[in-house]
Amino acid sequence: MPPRRAARLAIVSVLSATAALLTAPISHAQETRPARAQSADTVAVYPPIQGPSLWDRFGQTPPSSHHRVFSNWGYLNDWSVDIYQNPGATVVSPFGSKTSAGNPVSVKVVTVTPGCATGNLADGGWRIGLEASDGATGAVVGRADVMHVDQKPDAISVGATVGPWTRLGQTGRFRYSSCYQVNGDTGAHIHLEVINKTKYSCFIARPAGTALSDETSVGSVGTLNTGPQQAC
Repeated sequence: MPPRRAARLAIVSVLSATAALLTAPISHAQETRPARAQSADTVAVYPPIQGPSLWDRFGQTPPSSHHRVFSNWGYLNDWSVDIYQNPGATVVSPFGSKTSAGNPVSVKVVTVTPGCATGNLADGGWRIGLEASDGATGAVVGRADVMHVDQKPDAISVGATVGPWTRLGQTGRFRYSSCYQVNGDTGAHIHLEVINKTKYSCFIARPAGTALSDETSVGSVGTLNTGPQQAC
């Protein structure tokens, strides 16, 4: 097992049109997020792909404007991005193993469902929802939805605890549909959505096509951003 994510620090540092996913968007226009009673530690978000990957490969999915289709706690997720790698790459949790204060991060599975509205895995694979908590305080910090997962192990089920290198499945190539408009292996990707428990999380802005490693921080949960789709 590579040592990298075991030592992760939680720092803030093709043609995908997933329009037909299971959960319809909820407008942020009238929402009021609950205020945080006290400051909480942040947790870094990393690519949910083990090994190299590409950020917004074709410039079609910047997190400042990319569609968000899933909701948690009654709110549309804060931001989303497509991270690319050809079929067969291992998919893992995007959460760092420690908070900014050095506390251990506990991650559990909260959602396992076909990602597309058809309910057919051939149209877009699995959606796996993960929840990150501060292991020292028990406080829930945020969630991430990892979409277009292929070959999910049976052990990845609601309630399961996962580590930073637990295999959630692999990147896949699915049939062309309104939920998955991909024409070749280079368009294979993971659709990642992230949300804070309170206030808003943030992404780290970078140019389309930027090469990532599995230790490249792409955002953070537990931040106090004032609205969705904001850069850190």
